[in-house]
Amino acid sequence: MGTVVVSVDAELGWGFHDYPAEDRPIERIERARWGWQRLVDLFEEFDVPATWAVVGHLFEESCNGAHVGHPSPPGWFEHERDPDPMPEELRFAPDLIRLLVEGPVDHEVGCHTYSHVLFGADYATPELADAECRRAVEAAEAAGVSLHSFVFPRNRVGHRDALANAGFTAYRGTAPSPGVDGPVVGAARKLARATVVEDPPPLVTPTVDEYGLVNVPASMYLFEFEGVARQVFSATVGDPVVKQARLGIDAAARKDGVCHLWLHPNNVTEESDVVRLRAILDYLDRTRESADLTVETMSDVARRTLRAESPPVADGNTS
Repeated sequence: MGTVVVSVDAELGWGFHDYPAEDRPIERIERARWGWQRLVDLFEEFDVPATWAVVGHLFEESCNGAHVGHPSPPGWFEHERDPDPMPEELRFAPDLIRLLVEGPVDHEVGCHTYSHVLFGADYATPELADAECRRAVEAAEAAGVSLHSFVFPRNRVGHRDALANAGFTAYRGTAPSPGVDGPVVGAARKLARATVVEDPPPLVTPTVDEYGLVNVPASMYLFEFEGVARQVFSATVGDPVVKQARLGIDAAARKDGVCHLWLHPNNVTEESDVVRLRAILDYLDRTRESADLTVETMSDVARRTLRAESPPVADGNTS
């Protein structure tokens, strides 16, 4: 039986606070709350549970921006304290998290660090990684949420021992070739990928690493093909991302593997993005009705993988 997993990197303003102000994608940041709500609606429409990897700071109701004792790089939290701080609605999101926890769909709420630290970056010391995991877990527990799955910001995998120490059981690993972990760079690569839509994204096999964590690799980023190239191809041959996602869903329906799709709420900025996702989720819903296919969260996959890895328990009967 094949499986489809959808994971969502939920970060609001935290996703770009380390960018220079002039390089921040303002429209994406300002539309992130709208995109979050549209995603909730779409997942409810098609009863698709997802793993929402939430930046830990978003669980909080308020904050003075001091973060005493946090071993962050100099200036890391300046966007909360400077004369023109990031708006509170982009720093806090308990209302949006409640939509996940209290809604009719059995979503998983996971972790995207506490303040969007890149664990694979040079500045990410072991002490910083431990603090990011610990503070995220504490913020979630204060809101009544237990965290089990972890998504590394910008897919920069690192400090997996910190995840294990904090009690996580799964993480999203990087995609195998020809999977894509982020936006494709360059018009030539975009065009090449768009014209090879007969190749499905790779199915992945979850594995248990040396820390006892389950790696659930990505298969496909759902907003890798944007801008003018998207408009041209959508108007002529249809949205190539929808076509590739459908091929991945078909592959999972035929084989024993995981098709792991992912995105951010800030990818969903206009109705055309909603149209793309509705087409993918509608196809997923119809396919699981007619094929041997499940839709699971990362923690579902991790539990199943760990059960398969565990030796059978003896019943004590020696006769």
